[in-house]
Amino acid sequence: MYEWRKMTLEQRKEILRERKQSQLPWHSPPHFGKEPGLYHITAACYEHRSIMSSPERLSAFESELLSGLAESGVAEVRAWVILPNHYHLLLKTCLPDVGKWLHRLHNTSATRWNGEDDARGRKVWHRYADRFIRGDLHYYRTLNYIHANPVKHGFADKTQEWPWSSYVKYEQEYGRDTLVQWWRDYPTTGYGKGWDE
Repeated sequence: MYEWRKMTLEQRKEILRERKQSQLPWHSPPHFGKEPGLYHITAACYEHRSIMSSPERLSAFESELLSGLAESGVAEVRAWVILPNHYHLLLKTCLPDVGKWLHRLHNTSATRWNGEDDARGRKVWHRYADRFIRGDLHYYRTLNYIHANPVKHGFADKTQEWPWSSYVKYEQEYGRDTLVQWWRDYPTTGYGKGWDE
């Protein structure tokens, strides 16, 4: 699941030395974007544990995430998927602003879930990763990747069966034929390999 756990002590020391020398965060993804733009954001529960495993928790988190981003004005949500152990967003945003907002959301949700699960002090989130969208090809491949994620991870047999996603919204707005054409024109083969496994 995580390469870090498979490394020897010497390999870990070498990775940390390289990250320190490059002035990168030692144990988290670097965030480079300072300008407004389109970003693919991924956040995972610590060690990919399925902490959001109930339908009620998935629905509540989706609602809190989407309404909070809309109300705060820090991002325009283009696409999303919420899974029991991670989520993906396609946003138009300024990365530092949305990063602060996500940090607060993660703290709030972790505190609430740890109380509900009688697991005070449990680490729930492992930060977030971002990728700047570099053009139309990247945008539509990311959109397809986000919508295909429930099937990729075995949470649903068909994309449209997963209720915590923007797929149905896109199908209603653009039609199934358009989404099928996007899938043909912008395949996800190899996209995201190793990111959230």
